[in-house]
Amino acid sequence: MLFSAIIGQESVQQQLIQAVQHNRLSHAMILLAPEGAGGLPLGLAFTQYLVCDNKQENDACGKCTACIKAAQYIHPDIHFTYPVIPRKAGDKPISTDYVNEWREFITAHPYGNAYDWLQFIGAENKQGNITANECADIIHKLNLKSFESGYKILLIWMPEYLGNEGNRLLKLIEEPPANTIFILVAENQEQILATILSRTHLIKINPISKDAMVQALTSRAQASPAKAQQVATISAGNYREALYLLQHSEDDYHELLRNWLNGIFTGNRQALQEWIERISSAKTGRENQKQFLRYFINLLEHTVRLQYMDKSQLAFSDEEMDFAAKIHKLANMDQLDQIIKTLDNACYYIERNANAKLLFHALSIKLQYIFRKKELPVV
Repeated sequence: MLFSAIIGQESVQQQLIQAVQHNRLSHAMILLAPEGAGGLPLGLAFTQYLVCDNKQENDACGKCTACIKAAQYIHPDIHFTYPVIPRKAGDKPISTDYVNEWREFITAHPYGNAYDWLQFIGAENKQGNITANECADIIHKLNLKSFESGYKILLIWMPEYLGNEGNRLLKLIEEPPANTIFILVAENQEQILATILSRTHLIKINPISKDAMVQALTSRAQASPAKAQQVATISAGNYREALYLLQHSEDDYHELLRNWLNGIFTGNRQALQEWIERISSAKTGRENQKQFLRYFINLLEHTVRLQYMDKSQLAFSDEEMDFAAKIHKLANMDQLDQIIKTLDNACYYIERNANAKLLFHALSIKLQYIFRKKELPVV
C-alpha cells in the first residue's frame, strides 16, 4: 500500500518518512490509532516504503520489485502477526496458518477492526489470541537473515491480544538483530502489556479529519456531497463506521431531523405521530435510530462550538451552519446541555432494546418541555 492511498493523516506520514530519511528510525514503534482512523493502512504503507528500492520524496515508488511484492503482501522480509483462532479443538494456530485470509482481508477491508477480521475467518463467538506459539515463531523468523531487503520487518496488528506470553518478545525487542523493525498497530493503549509499551516509541494518530472524510466518501464510496457531510459528521473520524452508515442508511438525517423539530415546535400531533411511526419502524432499525440521534448530538455540539470558535475553523456544511444558527436562537447553553444529555440517554436505551415507539414519543415530549423552559413532569 502506498501512503497516497491513505485517507488524510499527512502529518503522521511525513513523520514516518522523515524518520527514515534522517536516520532517526526507532527499531520498535506503536502506531496508536482509534478505530477507523487508518492505523493499519499507515503500517502497511510504511512497511512498503521501508523495503522500496527507489524511495520517492513522499512515498514508495510503487513500481520496483520490492514494492510489487509488498503491495501483494508477499514480500519475504515483511512478516505479519495478528489474532487468530484454532480451526479445530487442540490446534495451536499461528498467524501464517491464516495468511491467505489475511491478504484477502487487508486488501478488501484495510480500515476494518478486530471484530471484522475474526468474523472474516469464521470465529463467531470464539476469542482471538496472539499465542505463545506465535511468539516462538516470531523469534525464529526474526533471527533469520533478511532475504531481499535491508530490513526485516514485523507488523503486529492488535498487540492488545498479546497476553503475558508477549513477555517472551521483550529480549528481542530490546536487543533486536541488525536492521530489524517492529511496527505495532494498536487501538487501545491501556490493553497493551506495560512491559512492551515501555520499550517502544509511541506515535499517536488522530481520527480522520472531516474534510478528508468527506473527500474519501465522495471519491471512493460515491456518496453524494450532502450524504458525505452527514456521515462524516456522525462517524467522527472513523472511516469504518462511515462506510457502515452509507451501506445501512437510506435516510436523509437532516431532513428527518427538520421534520421532527417542526412537529415539536408547531405542536402538530398528527405529523409528529407519523414521524414517530416512521423512525420506530423495523425498516429503520435500531442502529440507524441510534446514528440519527448521534447526528443530532453532533450538530448540537457544533452549535456550542460556533459560539466560541471562528466559523472558518469549523468544517460545517451550509446546512449544518444554518441549523446551528437557528438552534442558537431557540435554545441557550443550559438547554443545549439538557438536550444533549437527553439524546445520549436515548442512545443508551436503544442499545438495550427499548421499545422505539415509546422511546421516541417520550423523547419528543421531553424536547418540547426543554425548548419551552418548563420543568419535566415527574412520573
